[in-house]
Amino acid sequence: MPIESKIQNQIKQIVKKENVISKKEELACYSYDSTNQVYFPDLVVFPENTLQVSQVLKLAQDSSIPVVPRGAGTGLTGGSLATKGGIILCLTKLNQILNIDYKNLIAELQPGVITGDFHKLVEKDGFFYPPDPSSSAYSTIGGNVAECAGGPRAVKYGVTRDYVLGLEAVIMGGDIIYTGVRTKKGVVGYDLTRLLVGSEGTLAVITSIILKLIPLPKTIKTMTAVFETMRSAANAVSEIMSGGILPRTIEFMDQSAIQCCESYLNIGLPVDAGAILIIEVDGDEKSTELEINYLEDFSKKLGASYTKIAQNKEELENIWKARKAVSPALYQFGPDKINEDIVVPTSKIPDLVQKIADLQNEYNLTMASFGHAGDGNIHFTIMLDKSKDDQKNKAYQAVEKLFDYTIKSGGTLSGEHGIGITKAPYITKEINHTELLIMKKIKNIFDPQGLLNPGKIFPDI
Repeated sequence: MPIESKIQNQIKQIVKKENVISKKEELACYSYDSTNQVYFPDLVVFPENTLQVSQVLKLAQDSSIPVVPRGAGTGLTGGSLATKGGIILCLTKLNQILNIDYKNLIAELQPGVITGDFHKLVEKDGFFYPPDPSSSAYSTIGGNVAECAGGPRAVKYGVTRDYVLGLEAVIMGGDIIYTGVRTKKGVVGYDLTRLLVGSEGTLAVITSIILKLIPLPKTIKTMTAVFETMRSAANAVSEIMSGGILPRTIEFMDQSAIQCCESYLNIGLPVDAGAILIIEVDGDEKSTELEINYLEDFSKKLGASYTKIAQNKEELENIWKARKAVSPALYQFGPDKINEDIVVPTSKIPDLVQKIADLQNEYNLTMASFGHAGDGNIHFTIMLDKSKDDQKNKAYQAVEKLFDYTIKSGGTLSGEHGIGITKAPYITKEINHTELLIMKKIKNIFDPQGLLNPGKIFPDI
């Protein structure tokens, strides 16, 4: 049901007329995310401060209007889509870094700050915020917190939740809550901060974030290792992770990803290779030199046919250019993409790789694997034309089989993309009835009418 003009006018009074979008051609820009599914909201509202967020959420609850928090719209599971219409609350104007306290290693910032911009700012001063999703050049801190984003460095440094100390947030009805601490420790009451991190905007709208910083490592060394088969590369990952040196990154690309990136970038990637590993270490200059040399020798013993340590900035940039180009480059194989981010224990990666190869042979679809091998997080991608029912049906059959295999292997259905709408039908594969009931009760406490980001995570609310 369209939002009444009376309520639209009240919202314009709260946030100012220029911060409300209602024309269909403008709403179209906020009707999709990286899933390429389309759901039109009735309004897009751009609050400029926490009080405005509070007032909009109070009005929305009083008028039973759904509200969907949104950042840059880079999500991969439909978390910021207005599946029930209503208001998209776009937080990109809450984009200020409020305070950086290097003495106490904390920063306070608003959710609309671009993650990559924050990286550059603190690194310039010799400090480090490790979480680095591939979308960091344009995704927002708020979106990263809502999805508990990870990235290549998670293998050593952890994910977003490991750096969020506290939050300011607004719940439906307009109440402003403050969670967490500004200290290194704090165990007073339940940990609402960790509850909100990764909740995909279904419990509250985050308006301010307190992040932990660490000192910036002085030296980084990066190496590529080429393997003849994906299984030998996967075996190498498992051996390296249990071998005594903890890299900050172990990324991988299978042959499909390599070939696609090379045709996209033309930078000399080994297109006949079964897989490439990108291995990175950091620390002081002496230790990183020793560690990367050891890992180069170890990789050769584990079957690498070729290794190379980056010697200059251009070589380093080409390595990461290739890795970050995988996702967009894959569109050469088809107009549509199904992108899953399963995780298994690192010892299970070789078996998972074989399972993916078996699925590719069984369904004869273009499949590519890449991602964060160091922590078992595999980005499994199927390229297809969804207008062709036979391809679509086979693709979803393959996904279901892969999910079943992942759970059987002691893994999880999502490492960093969240559940949103695309994984909601599968959530009961991992979470049982009692656990789901507890989660739904928590949702009901925060949002009794089910108006905040409805239809996400749980398939029936």
